[in-house]
Amino acid sequence: MTKGKTAVIVLAAGMGTRMKSARPKVTHLLAGRPMIAHLMETVGKLKPHKVVVVTGPGMEAVAETVAPHPTVIQKQRRGTGHAVKTALPALGNFKGDVLVLFGDSPLLSAKTMKKLVNKRRAQHDTAVALLGFSPTEPGDYGRIIVSPGGGPGGGSGGVEAIVEIKDATPDQKRVKLCNAGAMVLDGKRLARLVDKIGKDNAKGEYYLTDVVGLARKQGWRSDVLELKGAGAEAELAGINSRAQLADVEAILQDRLRSAAMDGGATLLDPKSVYFSYDAKIGRDVSIGPNVFFGPGVTVKDNVEIRPFCHIEGAEIGENAVIGPFARLRPGAKIGHGAHVGNYVEIKNATIEPGAKVNHLSYIGDARVGEGANIGAGTITCNYDGFTKSHTHIGAGAFIGSNTALVAPVTVGDGAIVGAGSVIAKDVPPDSLDMTRAKHSHVEDGAKAFRRRKSPEIMKHKKKKSKNKG
Repeated sequence: MTKGKTAVIVLAAGMGTRMKSARPKVTHLLAGRPMIAHLMETVGKLKPHKVVVVTGPGMEAVAETVAPHPTVIQKQRRGTGHAVKTALPALGNFKGDVLVLFGDSPLLSAKTMKKLVNKRRAQHDTAVALLGFSPTEPGDYGRIIVSPGGGPGGGSGGVEAIVEIKDATPDQKRVKLCNAGAMVLDGKRLARLVDKIGKDNAKGEYYLTDVVGLARKQGWRSDVLELKGAGAEAELAGINSRAQLADVEAILQDRLRSAAMDGGATLLDPKSVYFSYDAKIGRDVSIGPNVFFGPGVTVKDNVEIRPFCHIEGAEIGENAVIGPFARLRPGAKIGHGAHVGNYVEIKNATIEPGAKVNHLSYIGDARVGEGANIGAGTITCNYDGFTKSHTHIGAGAFIGSNTALVAPVTVGDGAIVGAGSVIAKDVPPDSLDMTRAKHSHVEDGAKAFRRRKSPEIMKHKKKKSKNKG
């Protein structure tokens, strides 16, 4: 990008009525985080002089998402031109380039943003540079009207106007070049242009796009940067409905899957694997079908993740094996070569190297020592209804199947806990502890029990039959 300062205004005050949601549109999630957060991360790559986000009343969630950048409130939603005017006081006396973006267009790249800024800077008399594209289906996009001899490359004529579809004539509707929304304006002329915007249009709003015609009246130039190529429509995709949210999610997921595979991971059925934006996947990782990665996941090299696992906020060490049907919740730390098997849930717990929790178990708020073995059906009873307590299972310990460890409790290194036990006291290292009741045997006891129960069972069946009748 050529020399000069850039400020950014992000418009995010839209109600998103087509979303039919009580939450602000730009806070709906894409790959595990609000859509506007994706855009704000990209904006940060420009290292702008200042960023201001325009929100609406009751949109505190947007302000929290974009912090520490300041927000201004557009108290009355009177159009994009009015929104930019609302943001101007926050820019102070800034005279550099002002890039205007939309919070519901989260996939716009930093490369495109830089090109658009450079387009404005290419000629000193250019007051406005627009981002345009020629979609397969122009639909309701505003049309960019270019002067004769002033094609998408700028030419001598430049851009005459942007016409919103509701105000377009039949001839204008046939124009293929459409407005993508993003715009760069010369900060020295921005206030004068915005002050002149009127609302003589079908919606009675102040359109920011009117600055093109207003600049032309002042003898100032407007140019368009046309984004071309197979990925142009995907990069410029806006979100106004749940269906469009799903479309953009699909685009983003394809990018994340490709990044994981390009980094050396094997996805056995890529379309069925869901990644969050920040997933870190190592080399020679094998991921089976129907695996979900929530935010905050790190997977080291040579890990095998079997089908139908749900993983979020977890760290998985090298050579570990996870699943199938395992759930790793926030705070789960799985050590080198550890095994977490089917229908096992780990929460806020460390499974140290070589330890195995292979079947039908819950390990929460716990440490499982190196090389320990946790039998099927084991649970750590970490919550008493008021507080959560910790369980320590030592290195090389063996916990028999169907054991309940009532926290706070410690099982020492090398200890064995017999199957079916309820352990509420510390188990010393290398000891054998169990709490099973003594086995009792009553000859023909089952027959006697059924005889005693027979009259009661028959009475119940007759009553049930009568009620049905």
